[in-house]
Amino acid sequence: MKRLVAAAAAALVLLAGCAGAAEEPTPPATAAATAGAPAADVEALLAEHDLADLDAAAIVDELDRVALTERSTELMASVRVDQLVLSDADQEVAVDLPDDRFYLSVAPYVDQTHECFYHSLTTCKGELGGEEVQVSIVDDATGDVLVDETVTTFDNGFTGFWLPRDIEATLTVSYDGKTAETAIGTGAEDPTCLTTVQLA
Repeated sequence: MKRLVAAAAAALVLLAGCAGAAEEPTPPATAAATAGAPAADVEALLAEHDLADLDAAAIVDELDRVALTERSTELMASVRVDQLVLSDADQEVAVDLPDDRFYLSVAPYVDQTHECFYHSLTTCKGELGGEEVQVSIVDDATGDVLVDETVTTFDNGFTGFWLPRDIEATLTVSYDGKTAETAIGTGAEDPTCLTTVQLA
């Protein structure tokens, strides 16, 4: 019974994936709660949701691109700084993300947005789904251009970028004659979900 209650609580937490940092558990607590999951449990959960044989980065890429109408109503997936936390009605597991990369999911908007800190691959939805946007990301310390391309936002209104860990950078997004610029970071306390980029 305790396991079912814990699983239900975990699912409720992940349902609030697009929420402020104060409403999310801290990453260390989540890692401590899920790090002991046997490999067999992880493999079983992934197989159950057609994600077998994929590493964490590939799972993130796969789930962020799923069309809204095809999203699972049973699987919750939340991108933390160093782990991908997955849960369903039966269990919660965590899969380590690459040590040297940080996944930042960005949902630029014109009129409507929502609060978000840890990106939910299964519940978050932005305003501009399937739209072409120009994105540049420049490392503030080195001046290196990390991203400079036109991308099409996923059906969920987000576009995702794998960036180096522990940097500060400037993100610029342009769309339909509108532009937004904001500072971003990829450190341990930084969000993996950015929904404050208002185009004007």
